[in-house]
Amino acid sequence: MDKKVLWEKAAAFHGHVCPGLTIGYRAALYAIDLLGLTFSDDEQVVCISENDACGCDAIQVILGCSIGKGNLLFHMTGKQAFSFYNRTTGKSVRLVLNKPIEEMTREQSFNYYHECKQEDMFTVKETKIALPEQARLFDSYVCECCGETAGANWIRLAGGKKLCVDCYSQYDRFNV
Repeated sequence: MDKKVLWEKAAAFHGHVCPGLTIGYRAALYAIDLLGLTFSDDEQVVCISENDACGCDAIQVILGCSIGKGNLLFHMTGKQAFSFYNRTTGKSVRLVLNKPIEEMTREQSFNYYHECKQEDMFTVKETKIALPEQARLFDSYVCECCGETAGANWIRLAGGKKLCVDCYSQYDRFNV
């Protein structure tokens, strides 16, 4: 697809243009080049983002990674780093944003990120995290305290009752 069209779609989805959106836009395009990715209609492409910033919106639009499908995951380190996985080929790559050479204004940063070479913008590394398994479907249970439904993996047993994490009182003798 045309890069200009992809940029416009990402900007429309995000609601405005900014340097952060540009980072995700460029990361997605670089991952396409490095791994031969296409838009993921299911979980063929996986992205683990190390931040929850603007760039994630561009990755959703361009690569079809989303929280709901289970192929956009967060490993919060606060870094502008993204690991991309191609389930079809088994290949993966971690892209880490390089620090610009000099301090820039927001406008200068935006222009720099749009115009610089991919190789100057990101350091390509091996992924640190193994490819996560595909998303699972879980049974649901009604919390016997609040009456709200939660997935089985979020239910805790206490006093013979099934409780959601909000109603469950964690036992910890050191942090009372």
